[in-house]
Amino acid sequence: MKSISSFLITVLSASLMAGSVLAADPAPKAAKPDLAKGEAIFTAACVACHAADGNSGTPVNPKLAQQHPEYLMKQLAEFKSGKRANAVMSGMVAGLSDDDMRNISYWLASKQAKPGFAKEKDTVAWGERIYRGGIPDRQIAACASCHSPNGAGMPSQYPRLSGQHAEYTASQLVQFREGVRKNNLQMTQVAAKMNDREIKAVSDYIAGLR
Repeated sequence: MKSISSFLITVLSASLMAGSVLAADPAPKAAKPDLAKGEAIFTAACVACHAADGNSGTPVNPKLAQQHPEYLMKQLAEFKSGKRANAVMSGMVAGLSDDDMRNISYWLASKQAKPGFAKEKDTVAWGERIYRGGIPDRQIAACASCHSPNGAGMPSQYPRLSGQHAEYTASQLVQFREGVRKNNLQMTQVAAKMNDREIKAVSDYIAGLR
């Protein structure tokens, strides 16, 4: 009986150890992005608004080239779920899988963004002050603290802004302020304190960042 008990204890211990090893195995990694598939989907569905290389020439449509892929994936997923409301984009992404969104996002991230420029000479210095220093007396944080001094953003945290169309940036700030766009509480709180002239000035300055 003693030898049988010892055998059972040995078997049980081995099983527990094997279970521990399996439990410690890392979760499977997401599939490596397929840039060719991303380009194919983008070319078929997105070119009309965002241009062949993601550098939209239409001010109301954002430039997407060189944007952080994590940010793009998040926005596409939230268009699909309805968390970010946009009738056009919700329809465009309705049939996309997670892999499709990953492939498109990483392909766009691989494209070189074309520089933009500020147009309003009278307000560019004011826009720079807001971007770099915020508006302290109204507790408006500096944009640069999250989006970096040159507008490059921070991967997986804050989007790239440099060179973005001023009209698009301004429209998003207004949507955050008015509660139309609800998928970023931090931006809602910042934009809520800004008036139209401040939004226009900082958006124009952002367009010229390199």
